[in-house]
Amino acid sequence: MSHRYQLESAYLPQGWVHGAVVTVSAAGLITHVALDGAAADDSAWGGTAPHAPHIQRIDGIVVPGMPNAHSHAFQRAMAGNAEYRTSAQDSFWTWRDAMYALANRLEPDDLEAIATQLFVEMLEAGYTSVAEFHYLHRRRDGACYADHNDLWEAVTAAAHGTGIGLTLLPTLYQSSDFGAVPLKREQQRFRLETDQFLRAIEQRVGTQPRDGANLIGTGAAFHSLRAVPYEVLREATLALRDIDPALPVHIHVAEQLKEVKSCQRETGHRPIELLLHSGLLTQYWCLVHATHATAEELRGIAAHSATVCASISTEANLGDGFFDAPQFLAEHGRLCVGSDSQATVSPAEELRWLEYEHRLRRRRRGVLASAGEAHVGTRLWSEAAVHGAQAIGQPVGAIAVGRRADWLVLDPEHPSLAGAAPETALDHLVFAGAERAIRDVMVAGQLVVKHGRHRRAEAARERFTALMRRLGAAPPTATGA
Repeated sequence: MSHRYQLESAYLPQGWVHGAVVTVSAAGLITHVALDGAAADDSAWGGTAPHAPHIQRIDGIVVPGMPNAHSHAFQRAMAGNAEYRTSAQDSFWTWRDAMYALANRLEPDDLEAIATQLFVEMLEAGYTSVAEFHYLHRRRDGACYADHNDLWEAVTAAAHGTGIGLTLLPTLYQSSDFGAVPLKREQQRFRLETDQFLRAIEQRVGTQPRDGANLIGTGAAFHSLRAVPYEVLREATLALRDIDPALPVHIHVAEQLKEVKSCQRETGHRPIELLLHSGLLTQYWCLVHATHATAEELRGIAAHSATVCASISTEANLGDGFFDAPQFLAEHGRLCVGSDSQATVSPAEELRWLEYEHRLRRRRRGVLASAGEAHVGTRLWSEAAVHGAQAIGQPVGAIAVGRRADWLVLDPEHPSLAGAAPETALDHLVFAGAERAIRDVMVAGQLVVKHGRHRRAEAARERFTALMRRLGAAPPTATGA
């Protein structure tokens, strides 16, 4: 049965609207949006006919939920446990050794507990869907699972249990460096043969409903150009197009200067330059990080209508560098955000620091405002939501017909929003700590967070806490990569 909601204040694609009536199907898709108050009566449904759904009023400020375009769920168990120096040369590459140590200790039940806790945190923070860039494929001894991949199923079970939308991105990972250098012992759990990768994705895609209402979707990822030889990447990309031409495809690229220089030595091209010359990029690709992209490369990504996913909290945590968001947005680039290593699980914080890092560099304010949208928070939230939806291949990111009813309800009486006009709500959400004002969260028309609390928060916390006590803190090493 359909449901109708009258939204006191809401951010729609046409801007801020007061009193809109939104009809949501039983499957959780928005089927009608009426902007005038007259639509709030039953006349459009034939008076008080039995099939006319009752209107439920939603008091507060309603905004689109944020897609999380890049997540490694298992790394939530590392957050806070690698924040001390082991040598004067600590970097991304030494952090990676600690990540390997954690990855090689986890069983499927452990991963489900971690992902469940993480997805609860995401929903409470305003992420309503997530792309899981997943490269844990094998048993701890490196052997394949027999019938189905228990690690993949663990992530899917966590999504089902929490109610978050999920795009699982099985990730191809075959080498430890450019030149097809074999995987190291600690990377063996990540290994997939190309035919395994393609068969598994084809099987998942073939069993998914195509009506847009399904919360669980599938895409594909290449870990990086150092982990997937170029010819393999090209062959696999063409095969993925045969499976589904609109399949989301993600890749880590140009995150570290060492990676850029190694790619140049091996191929004669910078990594993004190589992808642009390949002819493979389309609007279905998402380039994760692109931290060290040149202005010309950013122009090329924008011209292909591909998305870039920035994760400022992780890029800062690992010392990656600065992504040139002003340049990319000036090229009409499509930018979204993700929580990546889970150093922070907050879309508001990702967007806040996307702006702040450039305020610090340029010593001025409002860097990422545009001629069409002077409110920085409004521009960043609305564009990241729409482009995040593109990146993860799900009908989300806006309160509009054909999109899923994934939205947040902000409490206008919360101190972080007190006295604020609805038109400034997204500025408050991003810059004034109003993520604490997220009162309710809906995914596909279902309330998953009520009064700021997920229904499974307590059970998830207890299970996660027990696991973390058992795992303890695995200290990072400084052996390099």
